[in-house]
Amino acid sequence: MVGEHKPTQKMAANAKKGLELREKFDRGGTDVGVARAKQIVDGGPMSDDDVKSMHSYFARHDVDKDTKAHEWGNDDDPSAGYVAWLLWGGDEGRDWADRQRAKIGE
Repeated sequence: MVGEHKPTQKMAANAKKGLELREKFDRGGTDVGVARAKQIVDGGPMSDDDVKSMHSYFARHDVDKDTKAHEWGNDDDPSAGYVAWLLWGGDEGRDWADRQRAKIGE
């Protein structure tokens, strides 16, 4: 249903991992990202505005994968961008946000 979107279990697992890595390494994400991760972990529901926000986040932050500080995808020394990306649901979150955004239209 448009207007109420439910995040997937994989998104929730990624967001939970992001919260754990942020706690352990004290880097990655903002208060907004932490709030989004908690919303995803709790299972939503997420509004159209939440979906649009996520879609915009992923569009802006895809460049973070080109980091030289720490390592993208490394759980032993993760980059801040990788942690933040996970907070927003990771690659599954990006794909989900793209699909949901297309359903909403303009």
